[in-house]
Amino acid sequence: MSTTDAPPDSHIDHAASLRYWNSVAANPKTMLGMLGSYPWYTRIDLRGSKTFLAKVRRMIPNCPTEGKLTLGADCGAGVGRVTEGLLSHVCETVDAVEPVDKFVEVIRQSELKRTGVVVDIYTTGLENWFPEKKYDLIWTQFCVGHLTDVQLREYFGRCREALTETGVMVVKENQSTDPFGLDMYDDEDSSVTRTDEKLRLLFQEAGLAVVASELQLGFPKNFKLLPVRFYALRPLT
Repeated sequence: MSTTDAPPDSHIDHAASLRYWNSVAANPKTMLGMLGSYPWYTRIDLRGSKTFLAKVRRMIPNCPTEGKLTLGADCGAGVGRVTEGLLSHVCETVDAVEPVDKFVEVIRQSELKRTGVVVDIYTTGLENWFPEKKYDLIWTQFCVGHLTDVQLREYFGRCREALTETGVMVVKENQSTDPFGLDMYDDEDSSVTRTDEKLRLLFQEAGLAVVASELQLGFPKNFKLLPVRFYALRPLT
C-alpha cells in the first residue's frame, strides 16, 4: 500500500499532537485556546450538551432524571471547559483525563479542584487511560481524533467496562465532510475527523450500543464549521 493509500489514522503522531497543543494558549477565562477564534462557541456548545444529556437520562432505565449523578469523567478535559460549564452541574464529583501538562495545571489551580468537585486528575492520553473506578457519566469531546482506530476501539472497550449499571458514555465529535465519505486527516494537530459510519462501527466493535444520537444545532452557518454529532453509548446487551 502506498503512502497516499494509507488509512488516515496511520498518520497520527501523538508526539506531534502534544507539540501542537503545547503551542496553544491555556487561558481559562476566554477558552480561546480550546476553541480557536470563536468565543461564542462555548455557550451554544454547552447548551446543546445539557439538553442532550437530559434527554438521554430519561431514556436509560433506572437512571435518575433529577439531581446530580455521583461521579463523572471528563476525558480530553483541556483546561476544564466542559467540567466547569456542564459536568460540575450534573455530577457531584468529576475526574479529569488530559495529557497536556499546562492544561492540567489550570484544572489543578481551579476553584472546582479546591472545592473538591474535581477529584482525581490523570495526566495521560486516552490511549493510556485505564479506568480504576466506575463512572455514571464518561464525557469524551473533541479529542478521539488523536487516537488510531485500534486505540479508539480499545479505549471505548475500557470505558464500557468502567460504566456503572445505569452509566452512560457520551462522545461528542466533529464529523467528516469528505465528499467520498472518508475520514479526514489534519496535519496541523495530527488528528483524524471520522465519518459517522466509522464511529458507529468502532462503537459496535467495542461492545457499545448507540442509544441516542443527534447533531449539535445552533452554530451560525456562515462560519462553515464541521458538523458536530453527539452519541450516547451503553454496553451492548
